[in-house]
Amino acid sequence: MFSRGNWATEQSLPIDIHTGKLVDWLISRRHTNRDWPEAVRIVREKINNAIQDMPEHPEITKLLSGTYINYFHCLRIVEILKETEKDSKNILGWYGSQRMKDWQEVIRLYEKDSMYLAEAAQMLVRNVQYELPAIKRTIAKCDTIQQDCERKEKDCLKNAANAKDKYLQTCKQIGITGDRVKQELLELLKELPGELTNIAGKCKDLKEARQLYRDFLSFTLAGEHFECLPLLSFVMERGNVTTYEWTYGEPPIRVEEPKVEINVEDDDEGIQSDEIDFGDLDGGAGAIDFGELDPSADIDFGDELTTGEIDWGNLATEEAQGINWGVGEEGETSTVDIIVEDSGVAGGVAKDAEALSVLGNPKTRNQFIDELLELEGFLTQRNYELQSEGSVLSLNQFSGAPETVQYHAVESTTKMLSCVQNIVASLTSTKMQHLYLISMSSRYVDRLTESLRTKRSVGEKMIASQAVIQQKSKTAQEEQAVLGPKLQLIGERTRELQKQIEEEISKKYKNRPVNLMGVVNAL
Repeated sequence: MFSRGNWATEQSLPIDIHTGKLVDWLISRRHTNRDWPEAVRIVREKINNAIQDMPEHPEITKLLSGTYINYFHCLRIVEILKETEKDSKNILGWYGSQRMKDWQEVIRLYEKDSMYLAEAAQMLVRNVQYELPAIKRTIAKCDTIQQDCERKEKDCLKNAANAKDKYLQTCKQIGITGDRVKQELLELLKELPGELTNIAGKCKDLKEARQLYRDFLSFTLAGEHFECLPLLSFVMERGNVTTYEWTYGEPPIRVEEPKVEINVEDDDEGIQSDEIDFGDLDGGAGAIDFGELDPSADIDFGDELTTGEIDWGNLATEEAQGINWGVGEEGETSTVDIIVEDSGVAGGVAKDAEALSVLGNPKTRNQFIDELLELEGFLTQRNYELQSEGSVLSLNQFSGAPETVQYHAVESTTKMLSCVQNIVASLTSTKMQHLYLISMSSRYVDRLTESLRTKRSVGEKMIASQAVIQQKSKTAQEEQAVLGPKLQLIGERTRELQKQIEEEISKKYKNRPVNLMGVVNAL
């Protein structure tokens, strides 16, 4: 037997129960039966029926909202009904109100075999293991989504700005603003002849450089026949004339430039009908009106023919008709006058590629650029030789050369080289390359326009993505705002339920302290 001191010590020992095993602990200690879930279904049906007829009371409204109704809620509802239904109480202390009877029946069924304790334990386990962690994970997920959306939104803004900068930079290289791409490209194409004329005018500044190159070749290739920069010399003398003049040596009488048809506006119009309008037809039958014909009348083929035969002429009586070949009598020599036009290209008409200017024709333009690069290469090498340490030896080697070769200094060759490089840069710039291609092909205009629109659409897509991301962040924020109060409410009800279960179990063990472990961590 335990002494009084041992009994006191045992009463002070707490009963620790893991929350996840609470239901099994109650069944193993025979506080409830294993078939309690089937009995709870009957109680839940009675609760659902009793809820349909409830008095208006703020505390009852609070109890019925937010969480699953349990035994302890039913106790509180009965306490409230004692105040609201006190008028139905008889002399013996029994309540005549059906509301009170329904809820008292619910409590009686709950207390049978401590079924309420098993249900409350299951609610606590569900809250601790599932409800609270799920809400916390969802809130954490919403927070992560908002952070990701904030980062992605910054990236979208940055990428949109970069895409816009690239688009504007490309437009700047071409020479347009980018507001109406195709229209601006066509307007820019009108500047091409003037640009080429200006470049041809700058070539006149290369006379000294061309002369230096000619004298150098004459000295180094003595006795050999060579042609030095023919097209460059031609452009320097005559300018950016037609390819016809470069080919034949004289200007054409008329120039028929090839035109590139470019549709500025998108073709949005529907296909028009090509049907022929015959006007209003008689009777709507569509028959052709040949006039009023007498069915008995014959067709008039002429006065002489009554039988309707075809008139082949008087073949039987007339002489045979021969073909006139343009010759005289028999025995005479036939003559045919042939008109021979003047030889040469006088009166020629420049068509197709010959109508293009020298710098506008791809073939002659490439030759012109090659000659410029040839001159640039010579000036670069000559400039390097004059700057090198062996310049004295170089002077001795060119002692017999013309004065233009001997006495040119580094400053003059550098100036010549800079002039050539500027002309080459003007001809091969991005703007000029696009203008060349636009002038030769209408399909290239469409491709270039589509390419620029694609680059512009990248920024527009980024802005659209930013709006989608903002909406996603807003949705996550709204969901988080709803889950926050819900988490707090379930947490409060879970703490309350934990305390109530601990008190009920403690009563069964002579008020020994009971601790449900794992609830605090979940909260």
